[in-house]
Amino acid sequence: MATANTPDFNKVLYAPLAEIDPEVKNIIDKETWRQFTGLELIASENLTSRAAMEANGSILTNKYSEGLPNARYYGGNEYVDELEILCRKRALQAFNLDPAKWGVNVQPYSGSTANFAALTALIQPNDRLMGLGLPDGGHLTHGYYTAKKKMTASSIYFQSFPYSIVPDTGLIDYPKLEATAKVFKPRLIICGASAYPRDWDYEHLKKIATQEGAWLMADIAHTSGLVAAAELKNPFDYCDVVTTTTHKTLRGPRAGLIFFRKDLENAKDLEKRVNEAVFPACQGGPHNNTIAAIATALKQVADPSWKAYAKQVIANARALADALVAHGYKLQTGGTDNHLVLWDLRPIGLTGSKVEKVCDFMGITINKNAVSGDASAQVPGGIRLGTSALTSRDMREDDIKQVAEFLHRAVQISLVLQKEAGSKLLKDFARVATTPEEGKVGHQQVKALRDEVQAFAQKFPLPGVETANLQKPEGLHEYF
Repeated sequence: MATANTPDFNKVLYAPLAEIDPEVKNIIDKETWRQFTGLELIASENLTSRAAMEANGSILTNKYSEGLPNARYYGGNEYVDELEILCRKRALQAFNLDPAKWGVNVQPYSGSTANFAALTALIQPNDRLMGLGLPDGGHLTHGYYTAKKKMTASSIYFQSFPYSIVPDTGLIDYPKLEATAKVFKPRLIICGASAYPRDWDYEHLKKIATQEGAWLMADIAHTSGLVAAAELKNPFDYCDVVTTTTHKTLRGPRAGLIFFRKDLENAKDLEKRVNEAVFPACQGGPHNNTIAAIATALKQVADPSWKAYAKQVIANARALADALVAHGYKLQTGGTDNHLVLWDLRPIGLTGSKVEKVCDFMGITINKNAVSGDASAQVPGGIRLGTSALTSRDMREDDIKQVAEFLHRAVQISLVLQKEAGSKLLKDFARVATTPEEGKVGHQQVKALRDEVQAFAQKFPLPGVETANLQKPEGLHEYF
């Protein structure tokens, strides 16, 4: 705390957030209330631990440390070096990797920067790559482009060609991928997805990559926590590079990791290439506070209790899928092997945008998502659901079945609202959902379900937050 000799210009350094910036503190309080009183079903989100939050908000945020342990461009990094070495060790332990065969860079700021650094390390500008198409469940950073625009750096700087799923089954079309690779001759094949509910055939992918002399890279951002628990197939048995975020099923802070083979005869310099691609090629000094939180999260992943968590995430996803199918809804691939469910709303005449919007009004957080055959990613025909965050709030199958009932009712209410709106426009749909009008019942149904969702959500704890005396903050965006 400040002393009597602290000059006025430094006193601000010792004041708590609530005193020095009540506006920001209020926004944080509102977000805390939203998370506590709502149901988080976005498949790419999770709830990190109190310990990870403490590390992420630590004094380590002060330190600049460009470079690598024992090779920094600044002094005073002896403890940061110790931290980064520990984080690397824990990353390899979490995935049961031999440090003689695998290394890891823990500095990427996000999954997207990790992916572009990996591409920078593996291939040259204008080289060819193949990744799962975005409408079929792939990720923007796997080479996505449209007929009119190259959307991301992975398509701007490299030539990309997407592979796809089989429309009837929703499963990866491996024979077509193999045939296309023979013609396209990619230097890199990327496997992994952001909206694919099934596991991957890494062995088949390795065969294809070997035939074409291509690198094989897995982006397991969504599934890394389940892979670490050995609940899904192991990409490390077949891939040259594996990237992941740390905040999804891995339940850490928001950042990325790049794992790379150290024992390849044809690429003995891969470690050097990856490290130099991260810094200085693609980013600057690492966020040491985040690396501390990654290390803490990875320690939790190595604990025996982690496997039980991963099993419950998958059990909850399957319970959610089964409940929706029982109501007659269509899911891509008919179910799930992992943490997510992709729900096709087109058979009932709804868009993902409308269901996402009405669920927002009710305190259920989901995201619109393209499903196979969609013409537009902006007006997609489905929604993506995930169970990692609800499992982190102690929910089990019976609780998830109740969540599925809320979702079923939300969709049925959406059909009422769509009819009452009298147009296809999202703004008209939102208006009738939030505004009482004579002779219309949709608004009242939304409000009633909102109240049930909030009461249900508040029965469960929220990691990192003492909820017993949590007060409703001022200034909430309330729709009713």
